Amino acid sequence: MRGSRTTVIYGVLVALALALGLAVNQSPPPSVAPSVDNPGPLGLRALYLYLQEPGAPVSALREALDGPGLTESVRTVVVAAPSGRPMAESEAEALRSWVSQGGTLVYLASRNAKTRQPHLEAWLQLSEGPMLEPSSEGLPPGERDLAGTTVRVWVPVGAARGLERLRVSLDRGITVGRPEAVPLAGAKGAAVLWRMPEGRGEVYVLAGTDLAENRRLELLDNLRFWDALAARGPLAFDEYHHGTAPKQEPPSARGLWVFVAQGLLVGLFYAVSRGTRFGPPRPLVVEKHRSALEYVRSLGWLARRSKVERELVPELARQLRRHMHERLGIPLTLPEDEAARMLEQTCGLPAADYLAAREDLVRTMEQRDIRPSDYARLARQYARFENLLTGR
Repeated sequence: MRGSRTTVIYGVLVALALALGLAVNQSPPPSVAPSVDNPGPLGLRALYLYLQEPGAPVSALREALDGPGLTESVRTVVVAAPSGRPMAESEAEALRSWVSQGGTLVYLASRNAKTRQPHLEAWLQLSEGPMLEPSSEGLPPGERDLAGTTVRVWVPVGAARGLERLRVSLDRGITVGRPEAVPLAGAKGAAVLWRMPEGRGEVYVLAGTDLAENRRLELLDNLRFWDALAARGPLAFDEYHHGTAPKQEPPSARGLWVFVAQGLLVGLFYAVSRGTRFGPPRPLVVEKHRSALEYVRSLGWLARRSKVERELVPELARQLRRHMHERLGIPLTLPEDEAARMLEQTCGLPAADYLAAREDLVRTMEQRDIRPSDYARLARQYARFENLLTGR
């Protein structure tokens, strides 16, 4: 009797293991869809989170473009090489009407002929351009991007104002056949960025999704292009055309899985009810860990013993200048008085406050010993400046 019971239990366990092995799917390959939900190298997740972090009004359109999602409150729409659903003619007409009323369309045209959108490309009269040449101009030392190349900004207008170089894929450019279209960036006759007016709005056409991809977002001036678009107002990414219609599983397959799940549940219940106990339950041992306040006190004691390193004080000023350069475009080589004046013009911070904090920092550096209270005072001042820059 005991042998038969053991055989049944092992049979249930083997069936459970086989069912779990069939149910668990292998990990899917990395996604190549330029979607804001894709954190891979070819996705747009990093751009979406970067624009969302400072509080910019960024959203994802998950409905058709001829529906209620495309309203006048949206200032810019990004259509990034959609490949899941084809764009209907009515959606292309609704998008064109929306642009004519003052909207901005950023169309990242696909280089794959199978995933192109015929209605959009017929409106914009797109065609394939010449091949780009390899270039590593502007890349920082040690940065390797073998599949990319650098292009120059020819006409710095619109969202390309103030930009010099962009990093894109080493592939073909694009051509816009509309007579009013103007190429903004490219290399040796191969354009990768076009600007075309449409009514009261405008259209930016890019060859591929290179400027928005996670892998090249921080290279050269790619990020500043999206900063300029986000500064205009609410920005929305078209996610509807990246998805596919859900596939309905056949009823017979669902019934089979329900039967298998019921069998496994019955077998598990039998194994638990008839299984051998390993002894009476023991009381749970409660482990008391050290509180977070003790760790904070220990770190404070360590900071007091180690004192303030002199190198930390000028690092406050260098970090603030980097933020001023990255967010406001204030050059690092600009003198302090000129930088203070530009800071007051851009974000409203009085130049006198900035220069007074700078003088306080210089006086502190001239002291023989820097006290922790002096460093804490400077850190509070520069933290307030950084909060003003980031909009917190």
